[in-house]
Amino acid sequence: MKSERQDLRKRTKEFALRIVKLYVALPKSPEAQVLGKQVLRSGTSVGAHYHEACRAKSNPDFINKLEGGLQELEETLYWLELLGEAKIFSEERLKPICEETEELLAMFVTMVKGVKEKAKMLRSKGIIPHPSALIPKDNG
Repeated sequence: MKSERQDLRKRTKEFALRIVKLYVALPKSPEAQVLGKQVLRSGTSVGAHYHEACRAKSNPDFINKLEGGLQELEETLYWLELLGEAKIFSEERLKPICEETEELLAMFVTMVKGVKEKAKMLRSKGIIPHPSALIPKDNG
């Protein structure tokens, strides 16, 4: 379980660094910079939300932080799509980072659903687990 958390910590940090590099490569036009700052803010906060979730003080806090990361991923995908549709970057150039965003979205959705289901099941048995025990294990 610890290595899974470390892997996602690393992956979300690498995602943030890719977003920073994308921002640096943007044209200096006002519209590119406005959209770029939006994607920079949302894309770099995903890992912060996950790191915070790993140190949550309660089950609701844990779920809240994961859902915060999920919202930031949704927003990041929106800004990336706008960068492509506005022809600031080619959609082909944005494809790898959009795919990574979608993969992280799927992972966060799975974690949120799994955590909620596991917490509900444990509560029904009268057990109140530590938040870190709710992170779903990867069976692959």
